[in-house]
Amino acid sequence: MFGLKDRHSDHYLCQCTTRNSLCGAKDWMSKGREIGCHNPPPAYSENFCFSCTTTPESMGAAGGLVVGNIAEANKVGGEVGLRSPRMTILLREFEDFENYVAESARSFLHQRPELPFLVVADTLPYPPLALPENARLLVLSPSPDQPPQAHRPEFYVQSEFVLLVPDGVELDHGRQLERLIRELEGEGGGPVRLIAAPVLTRAAVQCLHLQVSLKEWTATYSLGALGSSGSVCTALHGDAVVLIRTEDFFNLSDPLARPLLSSLFIQTALRGWKVKLLEGPSFSASHRPLFTSAHNQWKADSRLKEAANQLMRSFGLKRLVWPDGREQWFGCSKETARCFGTVRDDTPAYLYLERWTPPCCLRALRETTKYVINILDSSGVRYWLEGGSLLGAARHQDIIPWDYDVDLGIYLEDVSNCEYLKNLDSGSLVDANGYVWERAVEGDFYRIQYSEANHLHVDLWPFYPRNGVMTKDTWTDHKQDVEFPEHFLQPLVPMTFVGITAYGPNNHRAFLELKFGQGVIENPQYPNPAKKRLDRSRM
Repeated sequence: MFGLKDRHSDHYLCQCTTRNSLCGAKDWMSKGREIGCHNPPPAYSENFCFSCTTTPESMGAAGGLVVGNIAEANKVGGEVGLRSPRMTILLREFEDFENYVAESARSFLHQRPELPFLVVADTLPYPPLALPENARLLVLSPSPDQPPQAHRPEFYVQSEFVLLVPDGVELDHGRQLERLIRELEGEGGGPVRLIAAPVLTRAAVQCLHLQVSLKEWTATYSLGALGSSGSVCTALHGDAVVLIRTEDFFNLSDPLARPLLSSLFIQTALRGWKVKLLEGPSFSASHRPLFTSAHNQWKADSRLKEAANQLMRSFGLKRLVWPDGREQWFGCSKETARCFGTVRDDTPAYLYLERWTPPCCLRALRETTKYVINILDSSGVRYWLEGGSLLGAARHQDIIPWDYDVDLGIYLEDVSNCEYLKNLDSGSLVDANGYVWERAVEGDFYRIQYSEANHLHVDLWPFYPRNGVMTKDTWTDHKQDVEFPEHFLQPLVPMTFVGITAYGPNNHRAFLELKFGQGVIENPQYPNPAKKRLDRSRM
């Protein structure tokens, strides 16, 4: 039998050698002695379980979802105690329509028959897997007739380490596993918390550095550095087996999310953990490539893409940057709605998540800004960067990282020069490039949206001069929405903004301090600090 301590109590869950079942939820939440599942004496590991006397009814029909191999029994104080093997082999990534899971299980169990071999799937594979006797299948999707632990993987792994293996990988000899354990134990309590070995050849695996910024919804990969006894990095790209301590593995937010290695390294990088990639020996794999037809390869690639999209949505990542500079996007586009809803109190929802504007939204704002400025320039409409957009140009030469729109001031008398603006007394129009031009319903200004679906926008605020002061007829309740001397616009001066040369007031510091207050450039703050303040120590 095995014992697993419940994280929320002093009770232990047991697996009995005779019953091959787990103590049911209603039992293990009771006192341990009432079900004969006693706490181990202090001299023994928590991975011992004594005198488990559960009945099949306490678990229910497990549907084949049982933990794998049982280690050698030892008589302890007159009762039977079993020590878990040090390592569980876990195979997560495979396709039911073509796989070599059974071959992998047979290979590992032939060399090390005492090791548990656990196959994990989201749903019951079809066609069924022809697993050898000592390999077990865990289905993650819950069933209403089962207790919760029946689908929780941490109840099925009782070993000190977990070895994550790809489909089709084979074990040539047990020394490969012992080497991995020695390497990880040799790292002590340092930042290296995972050990990896290549499949087939070291050249097939890239050691990468991964920087994850949840605040910016972005994961950036770059080439990793080489160490003296292998490559130490924060992510891998390619075919590899990975050893991790069980405690570390199940302390991750979602340890079995797919794609497995992508998910694993995003989570471990956020914790500051590193992986050491050994130069050898490599693990064998007789079946590479995995798929024997172009159609099956296409199906696998499609499913992998779908899983990656789901993972990025789950983790809140909108942008991946690869070592070659290639970008992969998972956020909004011209065909979809923007990533956030209506903004209340000048505080978009993402600020409450301790995040800034999603990069896909910033990309759309930059594209819209460039497009609008080009049309204003070609139409002879004088404009200048206004409000937070001018502040972004002064501080970042770009949009403020948490801003959600762009503001431009224009001369009211120039509106008639632009074909798109002069006909917007009512309604809106969609131009040939899909941008939506409209007279804003909130007041006497114009709004250009990225598309009909995506309402990220640039606002144009018409001003006119009166006695040397720029004014307008409609005002908002924003403190920066005030009159100002026209001399700030005589002349307009070029400023770098969103990667182009735009125009702004000729003394932008004085202009901004007139509108926002002294020191506004050097002292960033969120738009409505009464609702959400910027913690500058975390910038």
